[in-house]
Amino acid sequence: MKKGIYKILKGKFLVSEDSFKNWRAILFISALAIVMIASSHSADKKVHEIARLDNEAKELKSAFLDSRSKLMKLKMESAVIIKLKEKGLLSSVIPPKKIKVKSQN
Repeated sequence: MKKGIYKILKGKFLVSEDSFKNWRAILFISALAIVMIASSHSADKKVHEIARLDNEAKELKSAFLDSRSKLMKLKMESAVIIKLKEKGLLSSVIPPKKIKVKSQN
């Protein structure tokens, strides 16, 4: 058993007469390892991209809610009256009247 381990450590299995089979296996395993590493890097990139997009979506949703609340405050009657007073317009004191149109038939 010691001789087998020494042969492997010294690399005799790579230079022996039937080493072509060993080289093919080593090259195949190396190619699989490279493909596995590339796949892992690709998956990591996708995970980081998904996390970045998720954070961006949360920020956009927050900005949307903030702008919607500001719009609701601006649409309130009291806010409109204040803006119109700044421009010199006042709200009407006389209530509106309904206009009835009679048909000409």
